[in-house]
Amino acid sequence: MDKDIVRRLTPEEEELGKKHSELANLEAELTQRELELATLHAELHAFERKYQQIIGIRFSELDRIEAQITEYMAYLEASKEFKPSDNLKRLYREVAKQIHPDLVTNEAERLRRQELMAEVNQAYEDGDEEKLRSILHKWESSPESVKGEGIAVELIRVLRQISQSRDRLRAIEEELNEVQQTELYQLKTQVANAEKLGQDLLQEMAMELDLKIAHAQQKLEGLKARL
Repeated sequence: MDKDIVRRLTPEEEELGKKHSELANLEAELTQRELELATLHAELHAFERKYQQIIGIRFSELDRIEAQITEYMAYLEASKEFKPSDNLKRLYREVAKQIHPDLVTNEAERLRRQELMAEVNQAYEDGDEEKLRSILHKWESSPESVKGEGIAVELIRVLRQISQSRDRLRAIEEELNEVQQTELYQLKTQVANAEKLGQDLLQEMAMELDLKIAHAQQKLEGLKARL
């Protein structure tokens, strides 16, 4: 009789193994989609820099006005008094009680909680109760909030990780769709298609703007001469 007896896995252990495999597949897919999203953002940023160098400089007056608007809005925000409601204070205390960095000794977890607490503090300063509720809900649903050891507890953690991965995949898909609907992405696509036909669409746009600027300048000079 074989002395090496292979222990049969319990149903819980078999289920945990399946979920670990499912999580690994989801994480691989998530990594690929994160890469695609990062690449798209990088390409758009590069195109935006080129656009600003060629076209943006011709809108300097608009930039000046927008800067004044931003300055005025900042002044209004600075003049507001901070008066947190009792409900806002309660939410803040509830969130801080669960995720405060001082509650853990692991350095990596401590740094992660510090970043999250920065979001909490900003939401509190903004008086954003909805944001605080969202942070609290995500934390209570996170794998990190599950305490204890053992197969059953680990299974709960993995299930929550799977849920988080699926949520992030959905968020990436939504962000990709949103980016592809932006004017900047549409313009980038038009410029790329024009380049295939040997056209420089940005330079054509710049020339049209230069003509409008020149005509406006001529009109201004004409008015000055009449006066």
